[in-house]
Amino acid sequence: EVQLVESGGGLVQAGGSLRLSCAASGFRFRFDDYAIGWFRQAPGKEREGVSCISSSTGSTYYADSVKGRFTISSDNAKNTVYLQMNNLKPEDTAVYYCAADWGPCYSDYPTRGMDSWGKGTLVTVSS
Repeated sequence: EVQLVESGGGLVQAGGSLRLSCAASGFRFRFDDYAIGWFRQAPGKEREGVSCISSSTGSTYYADSVKGRFTISSDNAKNTVYLQMNNLKPEDTAVYYCAADWGPCYSDYPTRGMDSWGKGTLVTVSS
């Protein structure tokens, strides 16, 4: 059974930074054969794709709203994907989820039917 466990959320002031982690286990295939994405859902809003990485190809994708501020990376030895979030804004406040699906990331990842999801970690950015 695939398990994705997010950590690293918390309360931060605007302009601050956080690093989220997504620890994965139970994959049927190699960790780097999977697309790992970060999604977020703010209160009263629909879930949106934030970023996605294909460890096998090095491909990364970002939502326009986070480009230049967020960086996704992976540590294949630890089966962990990170989301470094800098210059955080109040509008970044949301529950952040990581999700996984076999195969590479593509630019359509925000609407891709990801197979497995974590339970989420809350990020709150105060103004």
